[in-house]
Amino acid sequence: MFPSFLPSSVDRLTEPESIEFASQIQRTDIITSLLLQSIATSYVRQGAGGIPIVFLHGFDSSILEFRRIIPIIALHREVWAIDLLGFGFTERLPDCPFSSASIRTHLEAFWHTKIQQPIILVGVSMGGAAAIEFTLKNPAAVDKLILIDSAGFTQPPAMGKFLIQPLGNLATNFLASPKVRQSVSEKAYFDRSFVTEDAQLCAALHLEMPNWSEALIAFTRSGGYGYLLDRLPAIQQETLILWGKQDRILGTKAAELFEKHLPKSQLKWIDNCGHVPHLEKAKITADYILNFIK
Repeated sequence: MFPSFLPSSVDRLTEPESIEFASQIQRTDIITSLLLQSIATSYVRQGAGGIPIVFLHGFDSSILEFRRIIPIIALHREVWAIDLLGFGFTERLPDCPFSSASIRTHLEAFWHTKIQQPIILVGVSMGGAAAIEFTLKNPAAVDKLILIDSAGFTQPPAMGKFLIQPLGNLATNFLASPKVRQSVSEKAYFDRSFVTEDAQLCAALHLEMPNWSEALIAFTRSGGYGYLLDRLPAIQQETLILWGKQDRILGTKAAELFEKHLPKSQLKWIDNCGHVPHLEKAKITADYILNFIK
């Protein structure tokens, strides 16, 4: 039922939407300038028609976070979700650099290899910062931009570059703790009933992939995504900003900053919703997206 490259724990999924989405995850070999060998890159593709919509996930996450929203949008349009380099179920090769620049390089190679036409780019949390960087570097490749509770206004912690062993392993061991991950999940939702065992498994399944810890440490040491405010005015694409009104991960001030500094943007608040509208309010979020791209 499930692809062989997924961890065996995938068999413990219980919710139909999780099972169905995980069963559709594919891998393709992507050649980049980062390495001599190709990178096995995981993605999901559903639907058909219109300008392709591409979803980018958040920090220490995977394309499984789109299990609720993509099936809704795929009834109307072609939709992709891509596991960013160093995250999800995409291959983490030992000699590969893991940084915001390498994520963009890998994403560019995926776009050139698999899509090859302008896209509507949707970035969630850290994926929002990745979407902004991709758009700035490849403006002709992005028709419209959608940011969902996006990162971009938080300076990376200075301590990240000092995350050497054994401190790196201590940090990732802490992040991998089920209690810690449950606490983060409960903070991410407004309605904590969404924090089910199945949801916890979806959020942690990628931790079992080879070199998860090493890649996360390397990305953190690279500095991650910096402060993007000064670069936002260069984005000329129409931009939809969606934000959970009760976001306790990033707060809500950044939403209005994005609207202020993105020249062609509109902000839509999603009430009774935390940091993950695509999971907690999937139908409402999908409706906003479909109305925006008409």
